[in-house]
Amino acid sequence: MRQKANNEFYFQLIALLIAFIIVHAIYIGLIRPNADVFLAQQQILLDAGEVASSERSIWVVLKDFEQEACFVLGIWAIAIMGFKASRLNREKSLLSQSLIAIPNGTKILPEDARPLARNLESLPEEKQDFLLPRCIQGALQRLESNGGVQAVSNAVRDICEDESQRLDTELSMIRYIAWAIPSIGFIGTVRGIGSALANAHEAVAGDIAGVTSSLGVAFNSTFIALLISILIVFLSHQLTLHQERLVLDSSMYLERNLVRHIQV
Repeated sequence: MRQKANNEFYFQLIALLIAFIIVHAIYIGLIRPNADVFLAQQQILLDAGEVASSERSIWVVLKDFEQEACFVLGIWAIAIMGFKASRLNREKSLLSQSLIAIPNGTKILPEDARPLARNLESLPEEKQDFLLPRCIQGALQRLESNGGVQAVSNAVRDICEDESQRLDTELSMIRYIAWAIPSIGFIGTVRGIGSALANAHEAVAGDIAGVTSSLGVAFNSTFIALLISILIVFLSHQLTLHQERLVLDSSMYLERNLVRHIQV
């Protein structure tokens, strides 16, 4: 478990660094240059006394620092969820394997627990740390020490409940990112409104370019942040659903392949 936590921590750090490098490179090389070109063209039209285009440029919508930070956090969260989903898929693959070879109609006694547990020792070390092998190991240990069906069922339930709580706790970073993204968008809103108020005297004099540009920063940052937040929350709910299904399927696997074979 400690090795898993260390691997996930290093993965999160590397994923954050890679997300920042990729997003920042795209902003420097593509988004901000195109936004500057569009704004320069609009200014040339205004200086010439012509009506500027009313169409919104996607480059201008994306160009500010708040939007860049939101994309970095969004990609980071998706990478973390992808890492967790990959492990979930590996754990689910064990549900299709016969880790407990008990023929139908066979009843097992407490003295059968140790031979059955030897089947788990052939699994790779990583897979032995998965939920299903841990549930089987805990159930067999309880069978060997107690021998009752109720005791084994309680052991399986306790392990599954602990795993469910652990998986829910591990999503705390994703929940924080899902909260931080709209918060950064609101920071852009406050910054844009503050800048618009600072340029209010220009609007009074008839020049509203500064005010409209600042208000654009305010609305664009919130718009992008909310869109990314919607995606992250949706994916996090899907991940939570798959985690809960893994716990339930593991519990049903034990009931179907072990508990019903215990001699009462």
